[in-house]
Parts: sequence; structure tokens; C-alpha cells
Amino acid sequence: MARPVGRPRSFDRGDALRRAAHLFWQHGFSGTSTRMLTAALGISTSSLYSAFGTKDALFDEVVRTYASRYSAIYAAAVTEPTVHGVIDRLLTDSATEFTRTDEGHPGCLTSSAVMADAPPTLDVRGYVAELQGRDEARLRARLEQAEAAGDLPPAVGATALTELVQTVWQGLSCRAELGATRDELVGVARLTAGLIAPGAPASR
Repeated sequence: MARPVGRPRSFDRGDALRRAAHLFWQHGFSGTSTRMLTAALGISTSSLYSAFGTKDALFDEVVRTYASRYSAIYAAAVTEPTVHGVIDRLLTDSATEFTRTDEGHPGCLTSSAVMADAPPTLDVRGYVAELQGRDEARLRARLEQAEAAGDLPPAVGATALTELVQTVWQGLSCRAELGATRDELVGVARLTAGLIAPGAPASR
């Protein structure tokens, strides 16, 4: 009697991208070999190429995936009804995202040294720059709405406030890469929101 063939292990693309991101964060693009990727993902080289094409294409998908996660935080934050809520939600949710240390993800992938190591042939840098520009414009538009309604602190314009929030956002990312804990960064985020626009916490 023929021996039954075992069922192949199902391929979880999301989990594969998370594992690949961990390696790129640890070793950079150049330092992450195909052998390392196949070992971490638990698949053969042919399966890796079948699923993602090339290492370049896999890196591209990883960066785009994480960039969209950061962008989703902006999209959710600007729906808050108060300026305090907008800033608090944007910064605290970002601090949480930047400190997924259990997944090996310190900081923001799109703002990290990993991007400097990306091959110049990939268009992912342009994609990230465009997406970050849209996120900043989304935040500025929401703060301009608040300015027009008289909801901003006295003598604080929407443009300057947007720059300040973006600067803090970048700082949270850098501090996460240097090992700051989630509690530390969330504390900074909430302190920032309270200093800029005192009010009730975000409605979540």
C-alpha cells in the first residue's frame, strides 16, 4: 500500500514578511542573504523565488507593508475630534508600533538605516517618500481645520505644529532603535500631546 504523502505546510505570507523584516532590521539589505531568508521563513530557495520573485522584490514588499501600517496610524489619528486626541493618538500609536520588540522591530523601518542600505535600483524609496508626504499633508490638513475653527493654542499655526509633531514622531522612531521601551516612548508621546494641546485623551 502506497504511503500517503504528507500535506505541505501552509504558507503564511504575512508571517513570512514579518520574519524577513526582522532579518533586514538586524542585518540590513546587503547583510541579509538568501540563505538566511530561506532558513528564517522555513522554505526552499525555489519557494522563496516563487512567492516573492527576488530578494529585492521581497525587501520592496516588506517596506511597503510596514509603510502602510504607519500610514494607517495617521489615517486613524486625524479622525479624532480634538487636537489633543489627534496628536495623542498619532504619537502613542506610533510609539506602540515602533516598539514591537517581540517581532524584532525596533523603530520605524522606513526611517531606519535599513533604507540607506537599500539598492538604488528599487523604487521603494520614492514610494516611501511619497507616502510620508501624504501622511504629513493629511495631518496638516486636519490641523488647518482646527486652526480655522479656533481650536489651536494661541500663536500656534498649523504648519509649525505639523513640523513639531513630525519631529517628535521621528524622534520616537530613533529612540526606539536605540532601545527605549514602549512605556518610555508612550510617556513621551502623551507628555507631548498634553503640552501642545491640553485636553482629554484620545477616544479609544
